[in-house]
Amino acid sequence: MSGERRAGRDLLFCGVMAQLLDGVRVRDEIKAELDGRIGALQNHFRTPGLAVVLVGENPASAIYVRNKVKTCQELGIHSETLAPPASICTEELLALVDGLNRREEIDGILVQMPLPPQVDAKRVLDAILPDKDVDGFHPVSVGNLSIGNPGPRACTPAGVIELLKRYKIPIQGTDAVVVGRSDIVGKPMAMMLIHESATVTVCHSKTRDLEGVCARADILIAAMGRPAFLDDRHVKPGAVVIDVGMNRVTDQAEAKRIWPGDAAKLAQLGAKGSLLVGDVLPTSMASRASFYTPVPGGVGPLTIAMLMVNTVGLAEAHARQVGILLK
Repeated sequence: MSGERRAGRDLLFCGVMAQLLDGVRVRDEIKAELDGRIGALQNHFRTPGLAVVLVGENPASAIYVRNKVKTCQELGIHSETLAPPASICTEELLALVDGLNRREEIDGILVQMPLPPQVDAKRVLDAILPDKDVDGFHPVSVGNLSIGNPGPRACTPAGVIELLKRYKIPIQGTDAVVVGRSDIVGKPMAMMLIHESATVTVCHSKTRDLEGVCARADILIAAMGRPAFLDDRHVKPGAVVIDVGMNRVTDQAEAKRIWPGDAAKLAQLGAKGSLLVGDVLPTSMASRASFYTPVPGGVGPLTIAMLMVNTVGLAEAHARQVGILLK
């Protein structure tokens, strides 16, 4: 590492002042950059198309899908929401996906998780054509990520990489720790960090000395789904902390643990019935990190932004398949 890069890294990780990483700002930048690409598609090919399959009436999933549809409308992307009943079986859902695979005007297909227990989710996700896999979950997409080929990337980890790059936070040569090994976030996150030349450790429920491993991280990414689980003991002073968690707190005692002495937060809990918190204790991020993501407003907005990036990228690939070259 050159002296200049080493000095910049030392300054970055000195932990003098914690700075919020604003996912809303980065999301808006990404959306603005898509305008020209969408316009070129509309002028020379057709409007990009996204189909979302929402099974049953999961309230959280319904909100998420509404936000996706709203973003499509803002950008001028054609979107459709298919809402089969929660009683649907695997074969019926496979037939629905097959129909979307056959429609030329649909560039991306997203099956919203979770699916009802009687549905074989793996079979359904694997049935989506790789060139319509807007979530980046298909084995072909995972393989392309692994060897560095182009293609759709899992949206949340791709958003994390965008956030780090746009805030000019060095990744190369850093020690990065990912807490969580899910197929949706943890595993693809680790692979993307490896491609950026970080030295990556993936932690999980069987990891010995989780505290010690996390405390060595220059970049700590929390994605285990446990409210405010990581605290001062896990955060090295000056680390960059990316909190992917999105947990709903409804218990007063739990809220007091997470926000001790914060009367305003407790009042919000009383008024709303729940509060959102990530996987890292908020006070630990604010007091020990150099940069950190708030919850909400950090990683969350970028997931949908990267979904739009994937949709447009798939539409551009479909245009190239029929001989249309876009500038």
